[in-house]
Amino acid sequence: MRTGAARHVGDGIRARGPFGRVNFEAMEKELRLGTEQRQVVDLTAEAERFAAEAGGDGLLNVFVPHATAGLALMETGSGSEADLVDALSRLLPRGDRYRHRHGSPGHGADHLLPVLLSPSVSIPLRDGKLRLGRWQSIVVVDMNQDNPRRTVLLTLLRSG
Repeated sequence: MRTGAARHVGDGIRARGPFGRVNFEAMEKELRLGTEQRQVVDLTAEAERFAAEAGGDGLLNVFVPHATAGLALMETGSGSEADLVDALSRLLPRGDRYRHRHGSPGHGADHLLPVLLSPSVSIPLRDGKLRLGRWQSIVVVDMNQDNPRRTVLLTLLRSG
């Protein structure tokens, strides 16, 4: 997985809430990864590093800007990744049953994946630490055999 440098994308964003005025600062980092070796790729360590670099409290948004990939929060390392791939293969079988027909046979199934697994997730941040549950990891899920190169955008909105 290749990562770009984190970049500051804005500050001075102001909002009024029940506790008065709050200022926000935005930071962004782009990740590039390959899914040719595996269909479920864990991004948690990269997201944790980015959150730790930023510090503070806020919200991390993870977004995969592709029409055939999605994100999930799930337990990893216990066989759950293979279970997820198996379940998605049953829900979205390959073959010529789809009206969306460009690409490899069954590619129409790839375009339905983001309907089941959102292309974005948001995770709260406190003191530079992601507030994930004990067994939760952030993963990219990509069943598309036609395009194994993916970009993931990490955007952090931090209270200032």
